[in-house]
Amino acid sequence: MIGFSAAIAKENTRGFVAVIPDIKCVSPKLGDLLKGRDPVETAKYLVQCGAKALSVVTERERFGGSPELLCDIVRATGVPVLRKDFFTSDDMLYESAELGAAAVLLICATTDEKTLTKQYETAIKLRLEPFVETCNAEEMAFAKKLGARLVGINNRDIATLELDDGGPSRTAELISGAPAGTLLVSESGILSRSDAEFAASAGANAILVGTALWQADDMAAKYRSLRVRHTMINP
Repeated sequence: MIGFSAAIAKENTRGFVAVIPDIKCVSPKLGDLLKGRDPVETAKYLVQCGAKALSVVTERERFGGSPELLCDIVRATGVPVLRKDFFTSDDMLYESAELGAAAVLLICATTDEKTLTKQYETAIKLRLEPFVETCNAEEMAFAKKLGARLVGINNRDIATLELDDGGPSRTAELISGAPAGTLLVSESGILSRSDAEFAASAGANAILVGTALWQADDMAAKYRSLRVRHTMINP
């Protein structure tokens, strides 16, 4: 299996921004997203639609996920998977590696710099790609200080569990401060093709999309509509 970043880069070489479906069972804002669907079967379907990497939310209490769900999706799909959770201990990183995750989400907004630096270093030792999530200029500066090679820009406020209506304009605001050569992912608030094109024009290498896919009448058609041209190569 290729790595998470490699999957994004491969899509870019084909001329497209990578679309990373977010397997999320519950939205704190919208409630149940599954509507009776099996998340593992849906993940397999999205890979059949063309997804080269996936994100799986494993936080249980507010997002309805679990480590077991991550393991099942890794085994069922064979594509690199990002584990999204609030990492509170190194044990969760070791667990992620054992479950087969390719990358782990490290959130600047919910973790102090000292702890996140340690998590970053531990992830690398475990051969997990650290995906550093930012949402303001200060956090982007810290990602640059870390030398992060995979950086997300959350267009919504994770401190309020993404209950706001943020969109890809935040990606456009922050992307100029990213480390040179970094793969950049625009996260959350990507609801339409025009949103995807806006993120692409700002310089995003990938978009991470959850709710828009889960709420679509035709998930496959929605996925295809979000796979836009990669219009800008990061320096």
